[in-house]
Amino acid sequence: MSEVKTTTVEELVARAKAAQKQFEFATQEQADAASKAIFKIVFDNAEELGRMAAEETRMGNVPDKIAKCRNKSALIWESIKNAKTVGVIARHEETRMLEVAKPVGVVACVIPSTNPVVTPMSNAGFALKTRNAAIFAPHPRAVKCTKYLTDLFRAALKEQGLPEDLVQTLENVSMEDSAALMSAADVVVATGGPGMVKAAYSSGKPSLGVGQGNVQVIVDRDVDIEEAAAKIVLGRAFDNGLICLGEQTAFVPREKFDEFIAAFQKAGGYYVADKEGTDKLREAIFPGHGPINRDVVGLTAEQIAAKFGFDVPAGTRVIAATATCNGRGDDLNREKLCPVLNIYPYDSFEDGVAMMVENLEFEGKGHSVGVHSNTPEHVEYAAIQCSVSRCIVNQPTGTTGGGSPTNGYTPTTTLGCGSWGNNSFSGNFSHVHLMNITRVGYPYEESYLPDPELAWK
Repeated sequence: MSEVKTTTVEELVARAKAAQKQFEFATQEQADAASKAIFKIVFDNAEELGRMAAEETRMGNVPDKIAKCRNKSALIWESIKNAKTVGVIARHEETRMLEVAKPVGVVACVIPSTNPVVTPMSNAGFALKTRNAAIFAPHPRAVKCTKYLTDLFRAALKEQGLPEDLVQTLENVSMEDSAALMSAADVVVATGGPGMVKAAYSSGKPSLGVGQGNVQVIVDRDVDIEEAAAKIVLGRAFDNGLICLGEQTAFVPREKFDEFIAAFQKAGGYYVADKEGTDKLREAIFPGHGPINRDVVGLTAEQIAAKFGFDVPAGTRVIAATATCNGRGDDLNREKLCPVLNIYPYDSFEDGVAMMVENLEFEGKGHSVGVHSNTPEHVEYAAIQCSVSRCIVNQPTGTTGGGSPTNGYTPTTTLGCGSWGNNSFSGNFSHVHLMNITRVGYPYEESYLPDPELAWK
């Protein structure tokens, strides 16, 4: 039996470059059609792709992954479908400048195990909208799912008479091949753990990486406690807590603490009130104060309870406890990639925000915070004090910070955290990050110099 030849990274990149050269001067209509096809494939096949993602990665839950496929595909395409990405995209009459969009080339896309469908979808959709090629480096736990998805994308491109090699994927995944891909591509988009993002920034190529999440949420005294608790449970429980935007610590007014716990339990939460149980929960998630226990990542609250001996009611969606202190003194203040929440009391609103800042300094600086408040001054105070790229108001952070029909955040699956999170950008990744711009400048009809008498006043 003859051996099956393995395509090397160099061959993949060469094919991608050749395909991108053919696509480089595509019309706006061609770029739009190619991009739209990517999002429509995921929308039309949401049930199959969502199920495949949950089964292969063994993380998250099928209904939420299906919802994510449907909602993200529609939201992202709607947000970019009318954007100009070909030719002259802006004319500034006052300054006599034109902006001309150009592609960046081949985009290496590092895909996390938490989002093996919607992240490659958005990466490829953004790349094709801007006339680039994309190559995926999937997580080892999602190689089959990513290959199947890539084949669907390639078939759609072929139907449009476009080069299939505009979208490709590594099939034999290794750290070495991922590193080689990042070094050979023109631009890197790295969505994953801190180690992979650091590798992207070390690749020698322009990189768009994301920071670690550890979303801190504060509940103000003037809100409906029951409503806020329900939103926090919804965000924390979504896809079994895998989302980097999921709520991690909720700060609540001390005098309303018991009211919040009751509302939390009504919404499907289970609160561990005793020290012994809190210690057991902490050890289950962060054994020996080390890294997160990979065996709990993406499990349901009921699975975690059964695995570690917690007797929780049927239908429990989130397990919560209260850390012994704030900041680095307790691992419950860290990011927990499962439906576990830290609920902590505060005295003044300013004290609560200060504790949010302390936890962000421990982990997650640059990512996001949530504020449940009807006092604009309090919302603005939290936004000013917290070094984050998103301050999400009166919404479940886990389901809205990446773009939602309820807000104006750019729909995406990749969230920049700025210099705070060692990232090159702050905000929500979109097609605009995959364009080079040629700026055409005409001379003014009359030249000028600032009036020396007025310039410094």
